[in-house]
Amino acid sequence: MAEEAVQGVIISTTPSRAFGGYEEPVLAVAVFPDMRRMVTGSGDKTLRLWDLKDGVVLKIMEGHCDWVGAVAISRDGGLIASGDEKGGLISWDGNTGDPLTQSFQAHSSIDSLDFSPDGTVLATGSWDKTTKLWNTKTWQLQGDPINCCDYVNCVRYSPSGKHLAIATLGKIQIWDPNTRECITIFEGHAVRTSISRTSIRPFNKSLAWTPDGKRLLSAGTNADATIREWDSTSWEQVGGSPWKGHDKQICAIAVNSAATLVASASYDKDVRLWRLSDKRTIAIFRHSHWMRCVTFSLGGEYILSGGGDKKISEWAVLEDILPTSKVSSTPDSYNTMLTSYRISL
Repeated sequence: MAEEAVQGVIISTTPSRAFGGYEEPVLAVAVFPDMRRMVTGSGDKTLRLWDLKDGVVLKIMEGHCDWVGAVAISRDGGLIASGDEKGGLISWDGNTGDPLTQSFQAHSSIDSLDFSPDGTVLATGSWDKTTKLWNTKTWQLQGDPINCCDYVNCVRYSPSGKHLAIATLGKIQIWDPNTRECITIFEGHAVRTSISRTSIRPFNKSLAWTPDGKRLLSAGTNADATIREWDSTSWEQVGGSPWKGHDKQICAIAVNSAATLVASASYDKDVRLWRLSDKRTIAIFRHSHWMRCVTFSLGGEYILSGGGDKKISEWAVLEDILPTSKVSSTPDSYNTMLTSYRISL
């Protein structure tokens, strides 16, 4: 890996491994709880199921009619959900990659989706200004859509499932998904501005919860390409100042399972690795094109990123910044970890 250090920040330009073969951008990535596989969504209208150890494609999953911009895996690994930019939604068997439903029209577009922690509900968000909740046994709409009154960029369940965070262009909304009560609404990144051009104005783009559910991280676009941290008891911003480093919109953020590191993917071609405790950038993984998606391997040893360079890049997290107690590479330890988080909430 080509590396250099600039003011204490490691800058890497060569990934440890690349998963290629795409002819269009890679827009979404998710890792299975078995730690052995990942699924990716692409502009070629397919999903790909990968073996992480050998780096080979296990299955090419077809059925969408447009770019697949959102994928999610249930916490037990039994279900995959994918959404495309024309609003098509498909559910898949997480073990085989076979479709459980044909593509059906869920929205005018699907920009984000997330399973509830128990896997019984899938939340989908769209630029049709709604968030919908789907029963994952019947794939019927569960209750009325949530009217968000604005374009929805991201939906994320809290680890306990008690909260559903929704990032719209102008507001961040926190809902109780069971009662459909809106708990709070705040501006987030969409601070008031005199700038009227949409291409410049700041908006809310992406969200991620810390594993204990005590913090919600948000990322912005355009004039506020920063990360902000929110206390989930008061919904006040933590620390006052946002995390600065990117200079274009941040399309995705992820928190490692130990809640010590944060990764962010941006249109500025960089994936940044941040230390959660002091909000400092500790590494930059530099790409040749814009970045759209990022996640950690379950043990946190690697970051996986994808975007306009038409591949998934795997970047090694330096050993001296890894947590001292990493997640064991067994599904049982992963389930135990999730259970402990839920009990704590």
